[in-house]
Amino acid sequence: MSHLMDCKHNTELLSQSQDRPLTWRERMAMRMHLMMCKGCRNFEKQLAIIRKAAQELTRKL
Repeated sequence: MSHLMDCKHNTELLSQSQDRPLTWRERMAMRMHLMMCKGCRNFEKQLAIIRKAAQELTRKL
């Protein structure tokens, strides 16, 4: 895997990180990309908001 990844691959890893542990290499590549890409940082924040909302909804049911 290249040290620099594209946004599509990065957002896939961000989504996958919700379901499985990422490898050290995946985590480092993702973090490097996030340092340079505001769009992917926003996507990461949106995922966190959705996850929190889903957890709160589940607790209320």
